Amino acid sequence: MTPISRRRILLGSAAAGAGLALTACTSNDTGDNTQVKTDTVGQNPNAAPGQKVIIGFSAPAADHGWIAAITNNAKAQAAAYSDVELRPVEAGADAAAQRAALSTLIAQKPNVIVMLPHDGKELNATGLEAMKAGIPVVNLDRAFPSAAAYRLQIKGDNYGMGLAAGQYIGEQLKAKGVSNPIIGEIPGIDSLELTQERTKGFNDALATFGFKVANRRPAEFTADSGQAAATALLQALPKMDALWNHDDDQGIGVLAAIKQANRNEFFMVGGAGSKAAIDQITKDDTVLKATVTYSPSMASSAISLARLIGQGRGMSDLVELQVPKEITLASETITKDNASKYAKLGF
Repeated sequence: MTPISRRRILLGSAAAGAGLALTACTSNDTGDNTQVKTDTVGQNPNAAPGQKVIIGFSAPAADHGWIAAITNNAKAQAAAYSDVELRPVEAGADAAAQRAALSTLIAQKPNVIVMLPHDGKELNATGLEAMKAGIPVVNLDRAFPSAAAYRLQIKGDNYGMGLAAGQYIGEQLKAKGVSNPIIGEIPGIDSLELTQERTKGFNDALATFGFKVANRRPAEFTADSGQAAATALLQALPKMDALWNHDDDQGIGVLAAIKQANRNEFFMVGGAGSKAAIDQITKDDTVLKATVTYSPSMASSAISLARLIGQGRGMSDLVELQVPKEITLASETITKDNASKYAKLGF
């Protein structure tokens, strides 16, 4: 299997080009660990204050750690610039509430809007509305289907997460000489395109080893739903060789269910790269042996790039005069061997 060829600009390049060196680490509760550092003017002219930019911001409420980190990183990054004013609006409980709040924001005419939608398809019309009003939209993470609905789309590589998880699991099972493994999967919200992309990447990677998923039980990106899904999966599979859980927040519940069932005959890979998951991988005292990254630091980069768009500047490391149209961050695999390098990025 040859992965679909994609143009990617990795986080490091985006951060450097935006005049930013960041180690975005966010605590689930207070955001006290968020670290943002602007570059010096001598090293990057984009770091010099420019015209004032008003950036509207909307993301779903912090119902789990990753979303909390998105909002905290965005606020911290905006505060690092003297020429940026951030105007956050409540996204509400669903797409309809977010749409209403964004309509009010659009009427205020900010220079740029950074938006992580409840659902990209349902908020696509709102992106189009802002763009038609002359307000560039930075579409964060959950993608709008229409390219006309955003000026910049910056997101994690969901398909790449699945590829990375499947590759790690395949390699580990092959090294152990397991020829016909029983593999479980606990995705997040199944109706979301991002979940479907993660599963496709996972299946494609496993297929290169001749493996496939034996049983799959969706959760909802929360600890409670992860525990319920894992309980059902463990009952369905009395023996298992490997498990991929898409999200480290719901992984708290998954690990609780595994402990309660007193199961340890398999190993597990997580998703996103939470601080708790990285700590557990480092300690190496649970079935969790790796996690594949989907960093909320993308929100910090989104604010930096929105600033450049609002000021009509490009990324200094690129020859082109404007910020690119699309940026996809790479998904990396964290194991015990490299966990210390990623600890500061855990959310």
